[in-house]
Amino acid sequence: MKILHIEDCPQISAIFSDVLKMSDHEFESTVDGKNGLELVLKNNYDIVLLDLGLPYYSGFEFLADLKINRPSEIRKVLIVTSLDLEEFQIQFLKNQGVYSIHKKPISVQYIISKMLPQNLLSNIIHK
Repeated sequence: MKILHIEDCPQISAIFSDVLKMSDHEFESTVDGKNGLELVLKNNYDIVLLDLGLPYYSGFEFLADLKINRPSEIRKVLIVTSLDLEEFQIQFLKNQGVYSIHKKPISVQYIISKMLPQNLLSNIIHK
C-alpha cells in the first residue's frame, strides 16, 4: 500500500517508516499539514495517517480543506493523535467520514492490522 504520514514529530515518523517499509509498504511523510494536503491532492494514497495536533495548520484544518478539495479521500484517513478528544469532536470526525481514530501511544503493528484491505470496508472508531 502507498501510505502518507502527516506527523510533526520526526521520531514517530521514523518508527512508522521503518516498520511499514519492512512490511513492503510505500511510505512518505511530512511534518507540515499544508504540504500533506498538497501531497494528497496530487498523489493517490491508499492510507493517510494524520496527527490532529499539528502546529500552524491542524489536522482539523487539513480535514476541512480535504473535504472541500477532494472529499472522497477522507475515507482513507486514519487519525493517530495524542489529543484527548471530546465526544463532540469524535462525532464531528465520524461525520466527516474518517476511516478510524486512534489514541497515541499505539503500535505500528496495530495500525497495520487496521490498514489491511479487508478492514478498509468498515468504519471502526477506537479511542
